[in-house]
Amino acid sequence: IDDWGYNLNNLALLEQIKYPLTISVLPNLNYSQPIARELHRMGFQIILHLPLEPHEKFRLEKNTIMTSMDDTAIKDILKQDLANVPQAQGVSNHMGSKATEDSRTMGIIFRELKRRNLYFLDSLVSSDSICFDLAQKMHLGFTKRDIFLDNTEEREYIKAQIYKLKTRARVFGQTAGIGHDRRVTLEVLKEVMPQIEKEG
Repeated sequence: IDDWGYNLNNLALLEQIKYPLTISVLPNLNYSQPIARELHRMGFQIILHLPLEPHEKFRLEKNTIMTSMDDTAIKDILKQDLANVPQAQGVSNHMGSKATEDSRTMGIIFRELKRRNLYFLDSLVSSDSICFDLAQKMHLGFTKRDIFLDNTEEREYIKAQIYKLKTRARVFGQTAGIGHDRRVTLEVLKEVMPQIEKEG
């Protein structure tokens, strides 16, 4: 579940979901550290949601890693961000359609992750992402997003996406879905996850 750190609004709701979720925390926001500490204490797995350069002209997070930066600047930002979310067991990309296509940028990031024994979750915001091939070459722990759960913030849509995820899990043995720190997403997960567990 992406984009934690902006506020504490959905903390109480998340606490009601008694299932393992991976929580992706943006660094250097007002609530990044308290949310990471609290959710780690509750037993959720924490990963760093690392801001990377997109092709689109979105408003960027502070210290977004850009492909134009030199090696030292990229490493420095990554180290600061990991220090800000010390509970992180892995890293995923926030935005990053441009960065995840760039082997130099991702190579610098992946070398540091490998050194720290962290894995990378590719949010797969670009169909031209080089992350899978690069991670294989570097023997880095890696997974990728198969389905976005909440591109549309409607209960029935989110439910249908979770059922697609469930079908993929049956066929392939495992799968990865990404949702966001949104009330409606968490409410649907709270409702649907016990049913999925009953189905095995």
